[in-house]
Amino acid sequence: MLIADNRTVTGARTPRVSRRAGFWIFGAALFGLLAASGAPSPLYVVYQQRFGFSATTLTAVFAVYALALLLALVTVGGLSDYIGRRPVLAASLFLDAVSMVIFLTADGVGELLLARVLQGIATGAATGAIGAGLVDLAPPGHPHRAAVVNSTAPTAGLAVGALLAGALVQYAPAPTTLTFALLAAGLAALTIAILIMPEVAGRRPGALRSLRPRVGIPAAVRRRFFAAAPVLVATWAVGGLYLSLGPSIAAGVLHLHSHLLSGLLLFALTAAGSLTSFLLRDRPAERVMAAGCAALIVGTALSLVALALHSTPLFFAGTVIAGIGFGAGFVGAFRSLVPLAAPSERAGLIAAVYVVSYLAFSVPAVIAGLLVGPLGLLGTAVAYGTVVIALALAVLPASLRRAARGGITAAPASR
Repeated sequence: MLIADNRTVTGARTPRVSRRAGFWIFGAALFGLLAASGAPSPLYVVYQQRFGFSATTLTAVFAVYALALLLALVTVGGLSDYIGRRPVLAASLFLDAVSMVIFLTADGVGELLLARVLQGIATGAATGAIGAGLVDLAPPGHPHRAAVVNSTAPTAGLAVGALLAGALVQYAPAPTTLTFALLAAGLAALTIAILIMPEVAGRRPGALRSLRPRVGIPAAVRRRFFAAAPVLVATWAVGGLYLSLGPSIAAGVLHLHSHLLSGLLLFALTAAGSLTSFLLRDRPAERVMAAGCAALIVGTALSLVALALHSTPLFFAGTVIAGIGFGAGFVGAFRSLVPLAAPSERAGLIAAVYVVSYLAFSVPAVIAGLLVGPLGLLGTAVAYGTVVIALALAVLPASLRRAARGGITAAPASR
């Protein structure tokens, strides 16, 4: 809990920071981490031209971030419950700032891979600390504000990071240097802000035991989990394709060589997802998931038609609709599953949801990179989009039936 005076729970003195300010500092940290994660996407084409690597290597640079994030999430994701929020979050922000410096000085693929691995570890380690800290610091009388920030800040950060990087690459001198220098400075400032805050959680024993991965699907949820899994795969696979090969497809198929437009394309997808998650936060979960599946089908199909017709406006329209499907599909699937588990089983279930999501975010993107050689960018996009549409179509009828029956029933409070 937050102490009333200017001491942490361990007794060390720190400057006074209000509960309200602390909440928004944690929210800014989440936004900043994801902005830094989204920034490299418009730059992949620049690095590909500079270092001369293949589309497969490009998607591998993208994918190692998601895999490192996943590993950190299921191991150190709960560490802040034992050693406190501040040390975990400050260390994560500092590590992410270091990854920005490595990007800034990179002179080959090895440095790009290292930077993305460190960035993934930092983001995965921070996710649990920030999520719990936001709940700890939520303003009295507004308990749902933490959930809103947790669900919207990541995609909003991705959107702004991609757009900022695209604009800097297009118009600023030394864009790779400037982009990562600004991000490193911002992350360093957030690190300092976290360090001057009071601790919001006490220490307790069990830190080493907490590093053991806890992933599990409760028996009562298993059938529903596997029914919803195609939605998780479809939504995150779309995000993975756009954030890895999206700028390459825009340049190679639509002949959009403006880095600003590449950043705007990624902004359109992630901003639409973030706004949708916020607007539908109180709607019935099954209806939201069904709407997400429908939007994903329409948006993906429209994007493929746009690529075949070489229509940039139509492609942006399809991207926005796919982004709506991304936001609604994931938040609907997530909220349709978690209430079904008993409280003691929810951490393992949430971990399982993110395992599926981040694997879908990374592995299909690497497969797409391998397909670019034999199929070309357009053929790869068509094959990839067809699979996404098939997954969403497989789930839509059952989701509509559950929505018509009134949605989900929460699990009992205890077993």
